[in-house]
Amino acid sequence: MIEFMIDTANLEAITRYVDLFPVAGVTSNPSILELEGKIDFFPHLRKIREIIGPGRSLHVQVIAEDAQGIIKESETILKKLDDRVFIKIPSTEEGFKAMRHLWQRGVRITATAVYTQIQGFMAAACDVDYIALYYNRMKNMDIDADHSIRTLRNVLDREKMGAKILAASFRTIRQTTDAISSGAHGVTVPDRLLRDAFGLPIIKTAVDDFHKAWVSIQGDVSIAEL
Repeated sequence: MIEFMIDTANLEAITRYVDLFPVAGVTSNPSILELEGKIDFFPHLRKIREIIGPGRSLHVQVIAEDAQGIIKESETILKKLDDRVFIKIPSTEEGFKAMRHLWQRGVRITATAVYTQIQGFMAAACDVDYIALYYNRMKNMDIDADHSIRTLRNVLDREKMGAKILAASFRTIRQTTDAISSGAHGVTVPDRLLRDAFGLPIIKTAVDDFHKAWVSIQGDVSIAEL
């Protein structure tokens, strides 16, 4: 099943889209949190958990760059939020070291800042849960993101590895559908792209035309009123 996640920390947007769509989880990072202004970090994340409930995944990124710092921050996040949180760890040398240590302790991990296939393979070998591949940023660097997804998915399936490809960093909805078509297990989408995708005037025109046709044959009553 394709997993759709929301890439935002905006409480109003999360509340809205969790109600509307089959949202699998919420992802965040410092850049996303910055859009919400000066927030109380843990209280804000607790509010997100209250909105999405225990059945959806919450992905929270560490800031430390060294393995020991990453491990310490991960422990703090798990203690102050809950043990269901997926810790987002950048796919660096120190990051992989921390991933291996945390995996042995049963911590759920999302390997992030993935631009290259070798990063993806290494993250999978660390038994992470998700591999967050930065789709649009790869495109901007003239890296074939779709080929990378296909290659990574092929190896994951062949080796029967448990990691899932979570494509991220999108500029357009077309990019999200291309990533899914290429083999991503899921995508994490900014709320603004969802607004654009489902706010197309042509969609409303079609709905309005249906309503006009109905009124012309049945009058201004609903099917429930017949």
